[in-house]
Amino acid sequence: MKIYTKTGDSGDTGLFGGARVSKADPRVAAYGDVDELNACLGVARAAVLAADDRELADMLEHIQRDLFALGARLADPGHRIADRVTKAAVTADDIARLEGWIDALESALPALRRFILAGGSQAGAALHLARTVCRRAERAMVALLAGDQEAFEADLLIYVNRLSDLLFVMARRANQRAGTPEIEW
Repeated sequence: MKIYTKTGDSGDTGLFGGARVSKADPRVAAYGDVDELNACLGVARAAVLAADDRELADMLEHIQRDLFALGARLADPGHRIADRVTKAAVTADDIARLEGWIDALESALPALRRFILAGGSQAGAALHLARTVCRRAERAMVALLAGDQEAFEADLLIYVNRLSDLLFVMARRANQRAGTPEIEW
């Protein structure tokens, strides 16, 4: 199979189920932002692995797999992905897992009293960047919902909202583990 198909040369792309839409379509923008987030998490994962932080690397790998499922759901306007395809599902259990990770990581961090500047160690900075891309993906998903209240399952938006919180806590934890102080604003 060739990597190029030439089917998108005129500015349209295919969705799950075969429909063709403009590459500027809000649905394509939403799953494109999720794809960019996934790539940012790949960079963050490389940085945490370089810092020898297996715990955060394993979390990030799991999240990257979740984001593939989330993107598949966003690319499925007809809700045709079978419920039995659990590989392409994001559920309340996945949200609960993120919340558990937030609680566990946050318990080892000092309480926040002020805003902090994004940055720090390579891993911390990459995670802060991923958090901002996550928020953009969330905004794109909200924009998609503004045009179609049934565009995707509610758990997808909750997952992305919770993920941005987790990425913030992961950034703080990565910086703490690297001995990099947080700079308050």
